[in-house]
Amino acid sequence: MCHSHAHLSRAAHEHHSDCGCGQRRGFERFAHHHWSGVEAPGGFGVRRPLRFLAWKLGLSEPQVEEFAAIISSLKTERAQAEVDDRRALALLADAVQAEAFDGARAAEASRLRTESQERVQKRVADALGRMHALLEPDQRHRLAYLLRTGTLMM
Repeated sequence: MCHSHAHLSRAAHEHHSDCGCGQRRGFERFAHHHWSGVEAPGGFGVRRPLRFLAWKLGLSEPQVEEFAAIISSLKTERAQAEVDDRRALALLADAVQAEAFDGARAAEASRLRTESQERVQKRVADALGRMHALLEPDQRHRLAYLLRTGTLMM
């Protein structure tokens, strides 16, 4: 056991976050318990979604690898949505800055935001479909529970 966690029992240490001491083995390293905390709005609702899902769903190594790709694609789409939102806000600012309110710019901002959110929501549905295909029935049940209870927000 590492010195920094000498105060923890072996069981507690194994549940504790990775400290680099090598005490955790296999996929327990993904079962990192520091998963609470909310991401940016529209995110997964957990700070480390891959570790959290690996732990809660009992994912195998191949499943973890596939989930990593799925989560990465969602993060990319959400990053693009943030860029679109900043552009929309700039359009709204331009609309109110003009001598006369520019309704066309405001409408463009609204369209940009709507299309961006539609793309994100489609990507979320696609991601859940890919996750579903990878999971065993009991894992799908656990994923549904996490979604239903708001523990995992997509």
